[in-house]
Amino acid sequence: SGCGTFTCLSSAIAAISGLLMGYELGLISGALLQISSILALSCKEQEIIVSSLLFGALFASLTGGFLIDRFGRRLSIIIASSLLVLGSLILLPYESYEILILGRIAIGISISLSSIATCVYIAEIAPQHRRGLLVSLNELMIVTGILCAYISNYAFASLSHGWKYMFGLVIPLGALQAIAMYFLPPSPRFLIMKNNNEAARKVLERLRGASDATKELTVIKSSLKDEHQYSFLDLFHSKNNMRARILVGLTLVFFVQTTGQPNILFYASTVLKSVGFQSNEAASLASTGVGVVKVVSTVPAMVFVDQVGSKTFLCIGSSVMAVSLFTLGLVNHNIHVNFTNVCRSQSPEDFFLQRPGNFTVTNGSLKDLFASMASTERLSFDAQRSSDVARTGELNRTTLAGGKSTTESHVESEEVPVVLKWLSLASLLVFVAAFSIGLGPKPSFLILSELF
Repeated sequence: SGCGTFTCLSSAIAAISGLLMGYELGLISGALLQISSILALSCKEQEIIVSSLLFGALFASLTGGFLIDRFGRRLSIIIASSLLVLGSLILLPYESYEILILGRIAIGISISLSSIATCVYIAEIAPQHRRGLLVSLNELMIVTGILCAYISNYAFASLSHGWKYMFGLVIPLGALQAIAMYFLPPSPRFLIMKNNNEAARKVLERLRGASDATKELTVIKSSLKDEHQYSFLDLFHSKNNMRARILVGLTLVFFVQTTGQPNILFYASTVLKSVGFQSNEAASLASTGVGVVKVVSTVPAMVFVDQVGSKTFLCIGSSVMAVSLFTLGLVNHNIHVNFTNVCRSQSPEDFFLQRPGNFTVTNGSLKDLFASMASTERLSFDAQRSSDVARTGELNRTTLAGGKSTTESHVESEEVPVVLKWLSLASLLVFVAAFSIGLGPKPSFLILSELF
């Protein structure tokens, strides 16, 4: 069949990048609950920590194509895995807002570069009749990684500094992938691009388990020759209706990103905590359902998309997404959403030491300062705070004491009705499932490939 054990093994090792990518995307959902409390982060600072990964991914997406053509797909995956290990190691020894941003940027560069290189590498080593199946393996690994991240969030939610364990779990797997990729062959197509035809022939014979790969070698050379006849600007010409195809493709990708799915992955635990799942453990456990649903709903999208059609999946998924989001909005309109708890979940030390503005202290300095302060100094400092900060402090003290505020009705901590709490979770899960079926990687990428 041309798809031997070595080809499948090579694809599986490369697809570990998808597992690492999914894990890093879902990880911040639970880690943010602990980090925001330890570092007393404002909403803006939490958003910057989350989006710093995307800044790194943006940089890699602009340069990744050049890198994988210049250094090769296999070497790019090795570099990406090594960078992921380095970024994770940067995060562990310190409890610093700035270090978190730096480490997250490095991880963002890593997962973006690996996502580009992995898909290309698997597509180029796979035989034509098994290419779609093996490339889909990377997608399955991504959603599995998201599920693993949510499970990790719940497992370490109750541990002191559990977020460090969450970030550290990827280090052995990333290092293992980098080592394993070193022993795999380069892409045959890349070798031909570098005019190394004899090496490409040997790699193809090893991958296919055949003694003669001349025919496939000729096909690859022919396709490379055809590619050189076109330039980037040809994508925007009216010839062959190319301009309209680009517009449809860009619109599809735009809606994939703006329908809210990335926000669900990043803020699942935070959102669920704000609508009634009060503890970190409860919010993390509820968000695990998001990972389970994402994995389960991805399977039919992979298996039946060729029979049902990607356009049908797109229409059905988008319609169900609209209904679920409307339901979620309607439910949350009728319940008290604890925005203060979302933006700041502070310990007593954080409350007394936090200055107005975006002042951040590390855990070590926090303990030292708090230990050196007398009780009267705390009260004196609290009396000098501005009135709006004092009201926030009153809410925090009242919440810690288990009571309710009587001064401001809009900051009152209300118990969310059980029915509405679980209806919010159900609407969220339906939205995630509909996205995976309609706008998930398999249907949307298939439409893009069919357009061109």
